[in-house]
Amino acid sequence: MQAFVVRHYKSPVEPAEVPEPLVGERDVLVQVRAAGLNLLDEKIRAGELKLVLPYQLPQILGNDVAGIVLAVGAKVRGFAPGDEVYARPGKDRIGTFAERIAVAETDLALKPASVSFEEAASLPLVALTAWQALVERGNLQPGQRVLVHGGAGGVGTIAIQLAKHLGATVATTVSTGNADFVRELGADVVIDYRHQDFEQLLDGYDLVLDSVGGKNLEKSLRVLRPGGKAIGIAGPPDPAFARELGTNAVLRFVMTVLSSRIRRQARRLGVTYEFLFMRANGDQLRRITALVDAGALRPVVGRIFDFDQAVQALQSLDQGGIRGKAVLSRS
Repeated sequence: MQAFVVRHYKSPVEPAEVPEPLVGERDVLVQVRAAGLNLLDEKIRAGELKLVLPYQLPQILGNDVAGIVLAVGAKVRGFAPGDEVYARPGKDRIGTFAERIAVAETDLALKPASVSFEEAASLPLVALTAWQALVERGNLQPGQRVLVHGGAGGVGTIAIQLAKHLGATVATTVSTGNADFVRELGADVVIDYRHQDFEQLLDGYDLVLDSVGGKNLEKSLRVLRPGGKAIGIAGPPDPAFARELGTNAVLRFVMTVLSSRIRRQARRLGVTYEFLFMRANGDQLRRITALVDAGALRPVVGRIFDFDQAVQALQSLDQGGIRGKAVLSRS
């Protein structure tokens, strides 16, 4: 079958003929109709994550899928051929830039009936990230205040909507041209990061979702109330993440050192910092499906590329300027 693979780190992805997916007894074979594009794909291609995600090259890229079930393994009970589904495959089984992919049943959910395949494909990775940050890790409650950085991006657009659904007051940082857009999504406080300093404008927040890292993360700690929490998805990775990955002692030590400074700063301020690398979860996706079909969440697709434009599409991620997500489509 046809797929787009990375053969060498830092080289462009390229089309290739690859073997058909192996379908285990608890796997679901999905005909790919659309695949979301993520910065994660670009980081994998560039080799930035090879220590924590050591793929054997050549590797098919792609971390989001929406499509139609073609076949199911012998022990699969929740899906049948013809079902319309979507998923973020497990990190060890990525490869949605292809005609077909085998996905573990536990990572899969029925796609929201109210949206297209392209819209559905834009959701899994970013929606699961928002869910795991705000609900699972952040335990966000009605009346609390949350700061979402990068509100016009893939994670940001969903996180704003989810936080509002949970009853929180939402502040976000965006460029000038996106201010009205994020207000429409539900943002209560909009900060133009090019002309305003969020640290000077915000104080006493319960939770921050940081997608920038570096100095931005350090400043985010200072807008939290005592006992507040900053969740970073851009790093640095922390010891808990190293344990979750099951890394060797050397890599655990490296991750501990990388995050030691920000963790010390957090302790001095009486707040906490956690690194989040989202994981595949079909149960959470089903809850997201219900929110989408109820109108509480809407996908934001900024651009749709044909599948044969995968190289150009990945390059567009570095250029920025796309609201929400970019998607590859076979429609």
